[in-house]
Amino acid sequence: MTHEKETSVTAPIAVVGIGLDGAVGLTPAMRQMVEQAKVLVGSDRHLAYFPDHAAEKIVLGSIQPAIAQIQARLLSHPTPMTPISVVVLASGDPLFFGIGRLLLQHFDANQLAFYPHLSSVQLAFSRIKQPWQEAHLLSLHGRSPDRLIQALQRGEATIALLTDDIQNPRAIARLIHDLALPSRYRLWVCENLGSPAERVRSFLPETMPEEAFAPLTVVILTREREEPAALSPATLTTLPAFGIADSLFLSFDDRPGLMTKREVRVLALGELSLQGEPVIWDIGAGTGSVSVEIARLCPRSSIFAIEKSAAGVALIEQNSQRFQCPNITPCHGQAPAVLADLPTPDRVFIGGSGGQILPILDQVAQVLSPQGIVVAAIATLDHLSGIMQWLDAPAQRDRWQSHTLQAQLARSVAIASLTRLHPLNPVFLVQMRRLVK
Repeated sequence: MTHEKETSVTAPIAVVGIGLDGAVGLTPAMRQMVEQAKVLVGSDRHLAYFPDHAAEKIVLGSIQPAIAQIQARLLSHPTPMTPISVVVLASGDPLFFGIGRLLLQHFDANQLAFYPHLSSVQLAFSRIKQPWQEAHLLSLHGRSPDRLIQALQRGEATIALLTDDIQNPRAIARLIHDLALPSRYRLWVCENLGSPAERVRSFLPETMPEEAFAPLTVVILTREREEPAALSPATLTTLPAFGIADSLFLSFDDRPGLMTKREVRVLALGELSLQGEPVIWDIGAGTGSVSVEIARLCPRSSIFAIEKSAAGVALIEQNSQRFQCPNITPCHGQAPAVLADLPTPDRVFIGGSGGQILPILDQVAQVLSPQGIVVAAIATLDHLSGIMQWLDAPAQRDRWQSHTLQAQLARSVAIASLTRLHPLNPVFLVQMRRLVK
């Protein structure tokens, strides 16, 4: 059996998208539809485009009273399915973060017909001359910035934002700055699109001017592929002994946030109890951020940074050169197989296991030096449970002294004119110290 939807030709409510150029921007068919309306609904701005219209006008201020008035007009009509009698004016595309969603909650879909105008986001991308089929689209209009924060931390290449008076371009720039992202974003501020007052400008977060922006503004964030500036010998001397900013490391183009975060690196360094001239394995080294921190703290150590991806190995090599750490040896391969040919470790950091955490621990347990220490950074309860069971197995039970540190950290970020804490992903740091029998 096939199901066919009613055609919208006879729907009594037409929802007509309109731009900042008003009636001039409507097609002849849309203008005729508006002119023939018996009831015209819209904001004060929209209704002002038709000052001489003879229809009854309903101001779309508070949505519930306006919907009640529309429902009353339809009930008073002799038949519910008649040619269009009510026209609702909406900005741009009514079904793109617009009034269309609310109307569909209060009216049967067969009572509605939608006639979109170009959306503000379409206009914005056309102005900055960039394709947008893969853009991440969000509205901050009366909404929390949480989804924007998540998109930024994922390193989305292009993000389009509908703003409001609170979540304005300045607030967005402050948020990006406070997140201390490994990616660099440019902000395109597109004001009053489609009107004579249209203005399109681009800024970096640190150059955003302290000025008022138009209420009708679209902000497009584009991730710049510019690499962090080279570190001169003089700059290297100004870096902290440990706890290097995430943004100073070269990272994956497609996954810029994929590294052990600065705060977790600092805790991991403490758990490793570094001393002397140790041999260290950094398994699942990613960009090499932990290896670099160890190498700078212990310049006489020998660090073997194991990474299964060729892109990761290249980043480890580049970051080792960038921070002048000749004591790091990148090792391309999958653990535990690649570990067999490495020298005996005194310390092992497991930042990533590729799902092989228990075979890796089995291999490490066979070769770790007496009183050696293993620290595993674990993001899931499943892997944590696996390690606990491994430690409790008869073969390991009396060979290790262990403890687990749960790190739940948050960074302060500006949210409009306020400041709040935004959490980093929780992580477990499991320290396993080999006992000498």
